[in-house]
Amino acid sequence: MIRTSLIALACLTTAPFATSSALAAEAVVLRETIRVDSAHITLGDLFDITGAQADIVLARAPAPGSRTALDVNYVRRIALENDLDWANAGGLRRLSIERASRVVSADTLADMLEGELFASEGRVHDVQLSNTAMTLHAPLDSIGGPEIHDLSFDSRSGMLAAEIAPYHGAQPVRVTGRAYATVELPVLARPVASGQEITASDITWISHRSDRLRPDAILDPEALIGMETRRALRPNEPLRGYDLQRPLMVERGDLVVLMFEVPGIQLTVRARAMEDAADGEVARFINLQSNRTVEALVDGPGRARVGTSPAASF
Repeated sequence: MIRTSLIALACLTTAPFATSSALAAEAVVLRETIRVDSAHITLGDLFDITGAQADIVLARAPAPGSRTALDVNYVRRIALENDLDWANAGGLRRLSIERASRVVSADTLADMLEGELFASEGRVHDVQLSNTAMTLHAPLDSIGGPEIHDLSFDSRSGMLAAEIAPYHGAQPVRVTGRAYATVELPVLARPVASGQEITASDITWISHRSDRLRPDAILDPEALIGMETRRALRPNEPLRGYDLQRPLMVERGDLVVLMFEVPGIQLTVRARAMEDAADGEVARFINLQSNRTVEALVDGPGRARVGTSPAASF
C-alpha cells in the first residue's frame, strides 16, 4: 500500500516535466501544398514559420521536377525538438514533397535540334522526338539554358541522337528522334469557295514535310494567281493542279459565237456550249443552225474559234 502511494506520488511529481516541452511548443499547421525551391527541405517549407526554426534542414530535396516523401513521425520529432507542435489532425502517414523546376519541354528540345540541323545541314527539318512527352528539368537557381553537347544525324534515314544538358554544368541526357526535310509551300490564307479566282493576297506560306508531298503539289505561287478553284478549298493545305483551273470563259449551256476564218473568208454562227471551258481550251458546241456538234477553241468570253474546214465543222 505504501509502495503504490509512492509510485503515484512520483508520477504526479514528474508529469509536469514530461509535458512541459509540449506545452511550451508553438502549434503549427502544415502547408496545403509543399513545394521546395532549393536542394534541401526545411521546416519553413512545411510550416508557415519564420526565423531560425524555418531554416532547420529535414532532408535533401528530390531532383528538380520530382517528388519525395517524409515520414510524419520523423517530421513531428524534428519539429518538437525545435519547439514546434504539429498535431497532424488529418492523420497523414507520409508527406509528399515536390521540387520546383524550370521545365524544358519536348517542343523546346525539338526546336533546338531543328536549329542545330539547319546550321549543320543548311536545310529546314521537322524533328519528331521518340518520346513526345519528354521533359527535362533544371533547378530554379541554375545558370544558363539547355545545351546540346553532341548531335549525330543520318541524312538518309533521318535518324538522330543527341546529348542535351538541361542547364550549364548538368549531366547530359540522351535524346533520340527523327528529322524530316521540309519545303516551303504556297497555300491559301483563307477558305476559298468553289469558282473563286485566287489573288496574291489570298496566298501565304507553310513549311511541309517533303516525304508527305504529292508529286503534283504546286510549289510556285505564280501557278496559283489568277486561277479559279474547282471546289471549295481550306486554308494552310497543299494545293494540287487538280484543285485549280483557268477562269471559265464559257459555261455549259451558254450561247456563244462560233467563228471560222481563213484568208478572205469569215463565217460566224450561233452555238450552245455543251461543257465548261476556260480560255484556250477546246470544248464541244452545238451549231444552232445545223444542229451539228463541233469542237472549237475558246478564245474569249462567249467566243470560240473552229479549227477545221467549214464543211466539216458547220
